[in-house]
Amino acid sequence: MPESNGSLVSSVDRLVGDGVEAAVRAKHAWRLRRLGWEHALEPPDDGTWAMGDPPPRDGCSLDVLVDGATAFPAIAEAISNAREHIHVTGWHVAPHFELVRGQRPTVLGELLAEAAERVNVRVLVWAGAPVPAFHPTRKEVRDGVEELTRGTRIRCEPDPREHPFHCHHEKTVIVDGDVAFVGGIDMTDYGGDRFDTSDHPARRRLGWHDVGARVRGPAILDVHDHFAQRWRELSGEELDRPPAPAAAGESTVQVVRTVAEDMYEAVPTGEFRILESYIRAIRSAERFVYLENQFLWAPEIVDLLADKLRRPPCDEFRIVMLLPSKANNGHDDTMGQLGQLLGADDDAGRLLAATIRSRTGHRDDHLYVHAKVGIIDDRWLTVGSANLNAHSLLNDTEMNVVTDDPELAHATRLRLWAEHLEVDVEEIAGDDPHAVVDERWREIAFEQLERHRAGAPPTHRLLALPGLSRRSRRLLGPLVGLVDDG
Repeated sequence: MPESNGSLVSSVDRLVGDGVEAAVRAKHAWRLRRLGWEHALEPPDDGTWAMGDPPPRDGCSLDVLVDGATAFPAIAEAISNAREHIHVTGWHVAPHFELVRGQRPTVLGELLAEAAERVNVRVLVWAGAPVPAFHPTRKEVRDGVEELTRGTRIRCEPDPREHPFHCHHEKTVIVDGDVAFVGGIDMTDYGGDRFDTSDHPARRRLGWHDVGARVRGPAILDVHDHFAQRWRELSGEELDRPPAPAAAGESTVQVVRTVAEDMYEAVPTGEFRILESYIRAIRSAERFVYLENQFLWAPEIVDLLADKLRRPPCDEFRIVMLLPSKANNGHDDTMGQLGQLLGADDDAGRLLAATIRSRTGHRDDHLYVHAKVGIIDDRWLTVGSANLNAHSLLNDTEMNVVTDDPELAHATRLRLWAEHLEVDVEEIAGDDPHAVVDERWREIAFEQLERHRAGAPPTHRLLALPGLSRRSRRLLGPLVGLVDDG
C-alpha cells in the first residue's frame, strides 16, 4: 500500500510539475513574442552568433581570469594606469574591498578616489531592493554610495530602474576605451568575500569560485555603448564615444546582454541575446556541454539539455555542470531541475552535476560557485554575469562575452577542469573530454560523496551533488517564475 501511495503521489506530482513548467514556458514565449523577441527562444539554424547588434567583432583579445586573486589585481592595475576615464558597473560595490591583498593592500575606494583626481570616474550600481526584507536595501546602497564618493571626485549613480523582484546584475569595468573587464565577479564582500585563490584553501569562512574576462580590441566599444546608454538615462550626461580600438588579437568576440523592456528609453522592447546565445550553442552541441553557474532553473535551458540527454548526438556525449552545494536562493529550484535531467539521462551516465569545497588536507569549508561560464565542444565559450535562470535571461540587466575561438575555449576548459580535478593541465590535455569525465570527474566526485555520507574526511575538493530530487522540488522554480518573471 505505501508503495502504491508513493507511486500515486509521484505521478500526480509529475503531472502538476509538467503543467506548471508548461505554463512558465508559455508565459515566457508570449512575452518575447509580444516584444518581437521570439527568435531569442527559437533562433534560426544559422550558427551560434546572436542576431542583431552588436555583431561579432574580429581582432579582439580575450583573457579568461579565473578566481578573484587573478581578476582583481588585473582590474586594479588597469585602474591605476588610467589616463582618460574609468567606468564601473556592479550589482554591489564595497568601497573598503581589497583588490590586492598582502602587506600593502589596494583598497577599491582609495584606488578610485586617487584615479578621480586625474580622470573621470563614473560608477553605476543597483539602487538596492525597494522592500527592506531583501538586501542590499535602498538605504544600504545609499550609505555605500556616500562612503564611496564622500570627499572625492567619484561620480556614482544608483540605478532604481528594475522590475519588481529583479536587479541590475552586470559587472563591468572599462578603462580609457583600451580595456574592458566583463564577468561575474562583483568588487564586494557583501554576502561573501569574492577574493579567493584557485587552490581554494580552507580558511574558516566561505570560499568563492568565480570567473571574469578581460577584453581588448573592437568589442570594447560595445561594452562602452551599454554603459553610456545607462549613464545618459540616469544622469543626463552624454559620453563621448572613444575612437575605435585597433585590432588587439585574433579572437572574434560578441557582446550580448539582457535588458528588460520598459526600463530604458533607448531599449523600449528590451534585449535578450544572452538567452539566444545559450540556446543556439546548446542546440548545436555534438560532444559535450560544460556549465559553471550559480543557478539552473530556466526551463528553456533545462529542456534543451534534457533533449540532448534523451537523444545524444554521439555515444561519447556528456554534460557536466558545476554548481554551488547550496545556492543563496533558489537551491530547491536547481535541485528540482537537476531531477528533470536525471530522469532524461535515465542512468546512462552522460550527466554529472558536481560542486567543489575549499580544502586544506582533511579540513574543508563551504565554497560558493558563483561563476557563469559555458563551454560547448571546445568551440564556443561564454563568460559573464548571467545565471541560468529567468532572472538573468529575461529580467536582470546582464552582460556576457561570447567567442568561437576554439583554442581559447579548449584552454579555458582545461584550466577550469585542472583546477577542479586538482591536477596539472598537462595530465588531461591529451585526453578526450568524455574520458576525463568518466575516469576522473565521475570517479572522484562520487567517491568523495560516499566519504561525505560516511562522515569520513575529504581527500579532494570535488563532490557529486547529493540529494537530487525527481519530485516536488522541481515545482518551486517554475512557481516563482509564474509570479515574478516578467
